Amino acid sequence: MTEMTYQEILENARGCIGAYCKACPVCNGRACKNQIPGPGAKGMGDTAARNFDKWQEIRVNMDTICANRTPDTSLTLFGKTFRYPFFAGPAGAVNLHYGEKYSDLSYNDLMLRSCVENGIAAFTGDGTNPEVVIQAAKALADVKGQGIPTIKPWNMETIREKMQLCKDAGCFALAMDIDAAGLPFLKNITPPAGSKNVEELKEIVRMAGVPFIVKGIMTVKGALKAKEAGAAAIVVSNHGGRVLDQCPATAEVLAEIADALQGSGMKILVDGGLRNGTDIFKALAMGADGVLICRPFVTALYGGGAEGVSVYIEKLAGELRDTMAMCGAGSLPEITREMVRL
Repeated sequence: MTEMTYQEILENARGCIGAYCKACPVCNGRACKNQIPGPGAKGMGDTAARNFDKWQEIRVNMDTICANRTPDTSLTLFGKTFRYPFFAGPAGAVNLHYGEKYSDLSYNDLMLRSCVENGIAAFTGDGTNPEVVIQAAKALADVKGQGIPTIKPWNMETIREKMQLCKDAGCFALAMDIDAAGLPFLKNITPPAGSKNVEELKEIVRMAGVPFIVKGIMTVKGALKAKEAGAAAIVVSNHGGRVLDQCPATAEVLAEIADALQGSGMKILVDGGLRNGTDIFKALAMGADGVLICRPFVTALYGGGAEGVSVYIEKLAGELRDTMAMCGAGSLPEITREMVRL
């Protein structure tokens, strides 16, 4: 049986992904920019498009006077070794934003398994329905904890309950998308959700008991606050441009945040508008340890199920290997800032 092509996956997705996402040939934040529900943003939605555009403005420096070797793309994070330095980002309320082919429960189950089978991991999402995390924890247990649950910034009691479910499933790390405090559908609900100060984050880190990742960092000041709270890692992220107009792109702030954390031991991940293996290379050159990609993974799953996810992973991996080879990097630690033109 012939493997699906990425273009076929996109075409299939357009028939089942709902009214908001257009499964565009390149997911650049324009067709859906100000649509919530949907993968867009509140307000004008200019930040998602800026995320994409700024990665494209960065160029890579080709250098093929080097050893001829097959690039090693493996990444070790929190004692786990992954085939590639990228992860499927968390998606929540997928039946609301992307169509009813999948529920949050079935989506997390299939995405986790597909990513594990292809040598990476998926972040799972959270939502207003408590069953989302309950079922995500069951799916995590099925893959022996090889995923990273992402909890929203609820009140402390709810955070504790949801974290315990995920820890009981054996997860090797936990994350919180702290910037989800800006999502309109999390306003004025029960349990309440909102921003957290450093002291509250310290308590959450203690509750986690496993490496804790703060997602939603966009400034050096924010990164240092996460460090003070004891986070093991951050995700440089503006929530895919969904929560605040006129925000800088993640590509615009990554390097300065990485410089500020140099030597700290904290791991740095980044998301927002990265769409191919060359973008991943750029992020690593600018100081990231790894990358999260969300919307295109959603499209891949809707358009091709487990096979769609596998095809997309191998697409990214091939592009990353090619860029590494053409820029003289034989392994991830060999990717340096001099390999990109900012």
